[in-house]
Amino acid sequence: MQLGMVGLGRMGANMTRRLMRGGHQLVVSDLSADAVRQLSAEGATGSTSPEDLVAKLARPRAVWIMVPSGGPTEATVQKLAQHLKPGDAIIDGGNSYFKDDVRRSKELAPSGIHYIDVGTSGGVWGLERGYCMMIGGPKEAVQRLDPIFKTLAPGKGDIPRTPGREKLGGTAEDGYIHCGPSGAGHFVKMVHNGIEYGIMQAYAEGFDIFKNATSKDLPEDMRYDLNLPDIAEVWRRGSVVASWLLDLTAMALTENPTLSEYEGFVQDSGEGRWTIQAAIEEAVPADVLTAALYVRFRSRQQHTFAEKMLSAMRQKFGGHVEAGEGPAGAAKNGAKKKTA
Repeated sequence: MQLGMVGLGRMGANMTRRLMRGGHQLVVSDLSADAVRQLSAEGATGSTSPEDLVAKLARPRAVWIMVPSGGPTEATVQKLAQHLKPGDAIIDGGNSYFKDDVRRSKELAPSGIHYIDVGTSGGVWGLERGYCMMIGGPKEAVQRLDPIFKTLAPGKGDIPRTPGREKLGGTAEDGYIHCGPSGAGHFVKMVHNGIEYGIMQAYAEGFDIFKNATSKDLPEDMRYDLNLPDIAEVWRRGSVVASWLLDLTAMALTENPTLSEYEGFVQDSGEGRWTIQAAIEEAVPADVLTAALYVRFRSRQQHTFAEKMLSAMRQKFGGHVEAGEGPAGAAKNGAKKKTA
């Protein structure tokens, strides 16, 4: 299939590469001319503007947006909508707020442009591992673009089948699902990220307890100088708490058991806040997820080993750089504070 890709950052560029490996034709656009040139050299068709990108696509067109949520996504959607025609589709694969998806879908409906929201998980590892996708939008448009989703998805791989799953069918085992109408994809991804906060926090607190098991406040015969990389590694093998986040934790601890290169300044990208807001609107208690979000707020004022663990996990799965003002943050950010 032919697809336009707007935004060639960490994920957009690798998604483009994975799609091209799968035989799809990509027309690419980015604010960085160098990024466009790089992907063009790898086989994509470059473009100089959204209008130029649309002109290079055959109808019915599909344009995937991978730019920061909020203003940049809004501006990109509105700009593309000026040049697209009925039957074309805009796919937002970023981390937009699901209520914005519902609004945009309604705004585009009179012009006949399909709006599809895709919650995308895979981070900097997606090129090889594939991307888990949660999709919202009109059924006919989602079905038309199934070859794109199938190529981006991880596929069944060697994960054992859930007993009874053979009776259910669908694409979930391949790593992508159509969740429902516009907004549903980003709603599911939003809660996914809220849960992610809680899981990361649990690992971080547990390893902080291990780190402080040598405290002089403890009786001498109850102090333990524990090997944190070994604990993370052994848990990866047969433990009920094994996960990809634990894999990344083990990687970070093996590289540096003290995590001294991390300051512990932990950003949140918005989905955690939106998850708690949804819980409030639904009157659903979400104690763990709320507490995990508040820890991230606190981390910007004081830093513990647990917060260094959180920062290390974010860097490992998403390439997120700390935005702190201390020595570690300043060294990585040129002493400029910015959102991870």
